[in-house]
Amino acid sequence: MSLHRLALGLSLLAATIPGARADQQEYEANGLPPGSLASSLPGNGDLGGHRQWLADRGINYNLWYRNDTLANLSGGTRRGTVNQGLLETSVSVDFGRLAGLDGLSFFSNQFLIHNTGRMRRDYVGGINTIAAIEGVPTVRLSEFWLEQKLMDGRVRLRAGQLAADVDFFFSETSAMFLQSDFATISALALPSGGPAFPLATPGAFLAFDATPDITLQMAIYNGDPAGPGAGDEQVRNHHGTNFRMRDPALIFAEAQFRANQAAEDAGLARTLKLGGWAHLGGFDDRRLADDRGPLADPNGSGTPLRRRGNQGVYGVFDQQIYRPEGGDASSGITAFGRASVSPGDSSLVGLYLDGGLVFAGFVPGRPEDRFGVSLMYARFSDAVRGFDRDAAGFAGGGAVRDYEMNLEVSYVAEILPGLSVQPMLARVWHPNGMPGRDAVVAGLRTHFRF
Repeated sequence: MSLHRLALGLSLLAATIPGARADQQEYEANGLPPGSLASSLPGNGDLGGHRQWLADRGINYNLWYRNDTLANLSGGTRRGTVNQGLLETSVSVDFGRLAGLDGLSFFSNQFLIHNTGRMRRDYVGGINTIAAIEGVPTVRLSEFWLEQKLMDGRVRLRAGQLAADVDFFFSETSAMFLQSDFATISALALPSGGPAFPLATPGAFLAFDATPDITLQMAIYNGDPAGPGAGDEQVRNHHGTNFRMRDPALIFAEAQFRANQAAEDAGLARTLKLGGWAHLGGFDDRRLADDRGPLADPNGSGTPLRRRGNQGVYGVFDQQIYRPEGGDASSGITAFGRASVSPGDSSLVGLYLDGGLVFAGFVPGRPEDRFGVSLMYARFSDAVRGFDRDAAGFAGGGAVRDYEMNLEVSYVAEILPGLSVQPMLARVWHPNGMPGRDAVVAGLRTHFRF
């Protein structure tokens, strides 16, 4: 049996024990994840007591399903409606409880993606995310790794197939929005979009809790999850089993500073993250040809100048600005923001900003409902805009890309624990940097967790 088939078989076996990023959460003693629809079912939906039996042995599972119905009402490249869904399953194993191997754990998650079209690509024609579950329809292995905790859990060493989009450059507050995703500037700068949904890649991750409120972490990944080639990177790595190991490396590093995160804290919760990334491979210059002339020159070589490496720096904050009496770190009103810059000569986007506000628990009798407004801004790099000006000069006219900006207004309404609906409205200015194509998208997300 080939390595690809073996890995896919293991992932499908794990998919019979469903879940989603279980390494990021604490399970209840009965094996249920927080806010599970199973808690509303007779006997917690635990047929034959299998979930409790597994939990007693350190094995937990989770299943999420998110479905989006989205309609482009005006602008973009064309009007239309899409339906897309993501079934995400996962399994986590605590080998301390299962086999006496203290601090050792396993995690894997898998995706089943379906859709009738992709709103950002097929209808709006932009670069910023419209809905983060958008992807090529397939069954896909995502993460698949072992982690060892040391020094009473203060050190975490992880190795296997990894994704970077939750561990780095991530705002917890922004996660409620459909457009929340790996930041546009990094996704467009890295080969195959980097190790971010729906792609993962072999790597190693190290985190150190210097104090209870300070964490230092870094990771090294294979630098191209799909590998070079023509066409969609998600098709080139169709099932997440390429396991590439020899591409130039991608390195992330981040420092995290937290305050007032405990449920018993009365002060305003705060998280600040400062980080950066560096890719060690070669990148095409966005404006210059290898003869140092304009790449847009029809009489030039037409071959981009190659640059060594690419990189970016970023900052992230989540700041609670109102905490009701007895509320936790996610209650009340919280603001978030992210900012990043990358070199203009080798990056499509040179500056990226996003931010917003989330209001939680303000509807009487509905403590889990949330309302939020978020804004994303991606500015095309100086080299890209220079290339457009060069091309316009040679052609006697043409557009110059400037920026793309997305606004989302969302409301999450809990129907039952583990079941919610989320109407949203989005406005996209200058899709793909082009004025005159502003789009308006309306949608509804249904979120199910078991």
